[in-house]
Amino acid sequence: MLKKLALSLSVMATLVQAETVSIETYAGMADVPLSPEKIAVFDVAALDTLAALNVSPDGVVGPIFVTYLDDAKAGASPIGSLFEPDFEAVAALAPDLIIAGGRSSKVAPDLAKIAPTVDMTIWEDTVGQGLARLDAYGKIFGREAEAQALADAFNAKLDATKASVADQGTALIVMTNGPKVSAYGSGGRFGWLHTALNLPEAVSEVEKTTHGEAISFEFIRDANPDILIVVDRLAAIGREGERAAATLDNELVHQTKAWENGRVIYLDSGPLYIAGGGIQSMTQTLDQISAALAGS
Repeated sequence: MLKKLALSLSVMATLVQAETVSIETYAGMADVPLSPEKIAVFDVAALDTLAALNVSPDGVVGPIFVTYLDDAKAGASPIGSLFEPDFEAVAALAPDLIIAGGRSSKVAPDLAKIAPTVDMTIWEDTVGQGLARLDAYGKIFGREAEAQALADAFNAKLDATKASVADQGTALIVMTNGPKVSAYGSGGRFGWLHTALNLPEAVSEVEKTTHGEAISFEFIRDANPDILIVVDRLAAIGREGERAAATLDNELVHQTKAWENGRVIYLDSGPLYIAGGGIQSMTQTLDQISAALAGS
């Protein structure tokens, strides 16, 4: 009888152990529920990659600002915003797993009091962490083959884009916020466009700050990049105000090689700024850069 009981307990322990999977999170390796039936998503980059894997959330924050994910959140319960969760709504949803990250990472400890929570922030290494999150979601939801196929397709596109920008000269990444302009270098939030593509910086000493280095139009003229990559913050978050194309349309910017040669690239800012590191976001950005340079 005791042997049967011990065997039964051993089988039960094995089953419980089999119901979790070890994945890489922003905080390190963690054991999370395997194939959770109900999930709450507090990160747009996570929603982006989950949608690519055909995983639908049961609860999602809003607004998410990027229209290409409208179908992905359709039917999901509202659970607050990126910065302010609706804890009552989350508790009522009773999710098996909560996915936080980026703008919601600070509330991850509070969410963890309701259900198992993982912080899937993508920050220092957009491509590396983005692909790691893709791999993790594949493991959690039993979609390893799909995740690998997406990673392979992305890496192939990355190689092709890298080849297309080779020997094209230097680049400067700027973000407009109405009439204000900031620059970002290889160590900034959009720096993967330099590092992953081997795209030389027009200015190598840009401040490494979250919001970029505030610059003047004289700065852009003096940097004189061959390629000017533009992110429009107001467009990304759906606010009214002067758009990037109007802000940069002035005599000083006109004197740059980028303007003279038609190599000012206005990126679709929502995917890059809001969903940065999502597999679809990164892929779309590479497509836009390739298309812009091919047509210039």
